[in-house]
Amino acid sequence: MQAILFGATGMVGQGVLRECLLDARVERVLAVGRGDLGQSHEKLRVLQHGNFLDFSTLESELSGYDVCFFCLGVSSAGMPEEAYRRVTYGFTLAAAEVLARRNPGMTFLYISGMGTDSSEKGRTMWARVKGQTENALLRLPFKAAYMFRPAGIQPLHGIRSKTKLYRALYAMTGPFLPLLKRFLPNYMTTTEQLGRAMIQVAAKGYDQPVLETRDINALA
Repeated sequence: MQAILFGATGMVGQGVLRECLLDARVERVLAVGRGDLGQSHEKLRVLQHGNFLDFSTLESELSGYDVCFFCLGVSSAGMPEEAYRRVTYGFTLAAAEVLARRNPGMTFLYISGMGTDSSEKGRTMWARVKGQTENALLRLPFKAAYMFRPAGIQPLHGIRSKTKLYRALYAMTGPFLPLLKRFLPNYMTTTEQLGRAMIQVAAKGYDQPVLETRDINALA
């Protein structure tokens, strides 16, 4: 597989990148971001881009790929809806529309979240915006599109969240995460399992477009 990865510096993106570099099914990875990743690998190429609302100048660079792992996202904590929607919906669809046009045979995998509101009418802002984003992606002419909705995620292999609040929470709850995963398997996964599950779905497909934590863990 020839893969494009968005959000490689985030916690989930780091996990997906790690598994891509380890998996022989992934032949090369183009990581699109604003800065350098600070790592090199024979399968990895980094493409820096400043305006995530406009990828028109990169269309030729984004052509010829089989799969996109879209892991870019922000926490909604303290954000007004307009700002959150600009990143969550705006960035995602700006990239996805170009990719669908240039790669009609592409499989698109999107990191969403447990509790996403597919009706787009709920009272919870982040869930409503995520639902709008998912629905818009599923309407695009990709070969296939899959929405991954993990709940709790345990970072492994030295991976850390970029969000200060999340880092603090992981520092406090870290010793208990393995127990939570053991006793609440439908609500906890790991960065490793999530990355492996996304690659498996990219390679083999899945029988439904939305995957919850239990589905992710079963695949990994």
